[in-house]
Amino acid sequence: MYKHKSADKKKLFLLAKKVQKNAYAAYSNFYVGAAAQAEDGSIFVGCNVENAAYGVTQCAERAAISALIAAGKKKVIALAVVGSVPDFLTPCGACRQWLREFMLPQAPIYLCNDAGVQKTSSIAELL
Repeated sequence: MYKHKSADKKKLFLLAKKVQKNAYAAYSNFYVGAAAQAEDGSIFVGCNVENAAYGVTQCAERAAISALIAAGKKKVIALAVVGSVPDFLTPCGACRQWLREFMLPQAPIYLCNDAGVQKTSSIAELL
């Protein structure tokens, strides 16, 4: 059992929303931001970065998790993902695999649109 600080979904949403503006979405015009919280409460953000070779595009979720791992953290205790969609944004298959690898099983995943948190899920539910 991991001891960790509780997730602050509003703070995660606001940080994901802020970094969403930095996305490089030259091909899809689909801007995504993510904020991942580590066990010690620190939060790491990421945005999508596209490439003409679309298969090597970096998703926001993987960018945030990469920053968390690069900082020496081990597990994600909460994640917020925001996109400019009317409903809510769900991670792609590749991101779901990363979440399975680095998230605590019942950690909350906040699926958001521009208005805020729309749904809370877990990696178990998404898989």
